[in-house]
Amino acid sequence: MQYQVDVFTGKIRDYDGSRPSAIAKLQVEGELLLTELGIAGDEQAEKSYHGGTDRALCHYPREHYAHWAQMFPEQAALFCAPAFGENLSTEGLTEQNVFIGDIFRWGDTLIQVTQPRSPCFKLNFHFGISDISAQMQDSGRVGWLYRVVAAGKVSAEAPLELLSRVSDVSVYDAAAIAWFQPFDDEQYHRLLSAAGLSASWTRTMQNRRTHGKIEDQSRRLWGK
Repeated sequence: MQYQVDVFTGKIRDYDGSRPSAIAKLQVEGELLLTELGIAGDEQAEKSYHGGTDRALCHYPREHYAHWAQMFPEQAALFCAPAFGENLSTEGLTEQNVFIGDIFRWGDTLIQVTQPRSPCFKLNFHFGISDISAQMQDSGRVGWLYRVVAAGKVSAEAPLELLSRVSDVSVYDAAAIAWFQPFDDEQYHRLLSAAGLSASWTRTMQNRRTHGKIEDQSRRLWGK
């Protein structure tokens, strides 16, 4: 199965009342270079939390935007790609049918799903909605991130094609284990066993198993 993709990149900009972010992205056409750190020319602020080899690309399902427009009718015009700061936008791929470790061919490259996207407080400022980061996390409509297995040339004309599935943990399952379900060591073990899981999620889930509790997420979701 092949999926047509729209491609977006962005530059770091300032936000009143918040820290700089490159969430505001613009559609790009033609041939692009994909490196192990993402699309050439795309930027990320605060690289401790964004970007890097395990988070080189962000993908958000286009079909989710109808949900957000219905939830926030006064801001409905905002909810179209790439409003959530995604690099890739498709129809037909969602958290339910994409799995941790999935390897896709895109142009000359190979990319691998590493984790759900972890919503952060910058979304609240971006949309002017005080708790959309938490609502996004609670809904499971979070999208996902990729590492670049093989770098090369890509373009919006080149579809995504699933080549390999190496785990039985969907992106939605991973989000549910991390955020919706109560502490469950067996489920954390299941998630940690998913081939391709990012280093940061591996560290977080192992820390939960070690300490027997879930860490405070308020700083990520609320900036506190």
